[in-house]
Amino acid sequence: MRTICSALDVGTSKVCALLAECGEDHAPTILGYGLAPCTGLRKGVVVNIEATVEAIRAATAEAERGAGVHFGPTVVGVAGAHIRGLNSHGIVAVRGGEVGTRDVERVIEAARAVAIPLDRQVLHALPQQFAVDDQEGVRDPLGMAGVRLEARIHIVTAAQSYGQNLMKCCERANLPPVELMYEALASADAALFPEERELGVALIDIGGGTTDIIVFLNGAVMHTAVVPIGGNHLTSDIAAGLRTPLAEAERLKINHGIATNLIVGRDEIVQVPGVGGRDPRAIGRHLLGEIIEPRMEEIFSMAQREIVRSGVADSLGSGVVLVGGTSLLEGTQELAERIFNLPVRRGLPLNPRDMPEPLMKPMYTTAAGLLMRAARQKASAHSNGRGGRWGWLRTRVGDWMREFF
Repeated sequence: MRTICSALDVGTSKVCALLAECGEDHAPTILGYGLAPCTGLRKGVVVNIEATVEAIRAATAEAERGAGVHFGPTVVGVAGAHIRGLNSHGIVAVRGGEVGTRDVERVIEAARAVAIPLDRQVLHALPQQFAVDDQEGVRDPLGMAGVRLEARIHIVTAAQSYGQNLMKCCERANLPPVELMYEALASADAALFPEERELGVALIDIGGGTTDIIVFLNGAVMHTAVVPIGGNHLTSDIAAGLRTPLAEAERLKINHGIATNLIVGRDEIVQVPGVGGRDPRAIGRHLLGEIIEPRMEEIFSMAQREIVRSGVADSLGSGVVLVGGTSLLEGTQELAERIFNLPVRRGLPLNPRDMPEPLMKPMYTTAAGLLMRAARQKASAHSNGRGGRWGWLRTRVGDWMREFF
């Protein structure tokens, strides 16, 4: 019997649904995918349940037709300015003089025991490093001798109401129970190489309504943040600046948009449709750049402040990786390198390895990462069934080590 895993990226501008067959090596084989425009979210948060439900139904139905199978329990991405990240620290006494799986469980729970408002929920508790007695920088403490175990972790929280609304939309679209995952973490799973996480890297996901930032060093998540500005703000700026409808402004952004005027010739001409039946007019493409560049500079400047807040800005040996649809704007890498003063590359969904060609674009990295998470969950569930309670503990600790180091 085939093991099916499924993922759903509910974004501000689109919904992407993926169905795959999962192997024990965590490498899913994609069977079908579905895409649908979405108007029910604003800045990553559900504002219209009916519109969101219809978009989810359309995307999942298309994926099911292509795959020939139905959705099961699904990993769903969550984003929005309500996402918060914080670092925490926990200490426990080691039982028996040797660190076991239960000790690791206890120290993670101790680090999670921080005061979190009742209206928020913990999405992830991501280990950064462990310390056994006075030995710091330990990645895998299992089996080490000692009497005191410490853990530093990064906690990602979300507003409960926003997560509940997203889950309600999935339920009304007839999806089975879902698990929520922070979208920037999913994008990192799909787009980053292991060596980039080790050397230090900042991934910036410029979506339609928000921009997500996640910073890695020594294989661990050091900082997460959300900037409430995205590609839709560029579209609104173009519509207002050139007095053209939003749909035409979006087309202009995609087909002719530039992030910096340093790469455009003064003689390049663009046709701008008029409003209310007025005749189109020709403008220099550099005028489009003059509208887009200040907003892109604002996005990158806000992201730069978050990277500095991480405390490891001077240690990002791998520089910056850009994903999300807005990263496709011509000149985005050049502008980012000028602002961050770091090497910058555009990320693609490298995992899973057999992504369909139409999905090999930066805006689908989140969906690919969510599918990787679903595949790991299926593999863990399979191991749990064979190993019982202690097998579950070993699997869970092992998953932490593989996923974040």
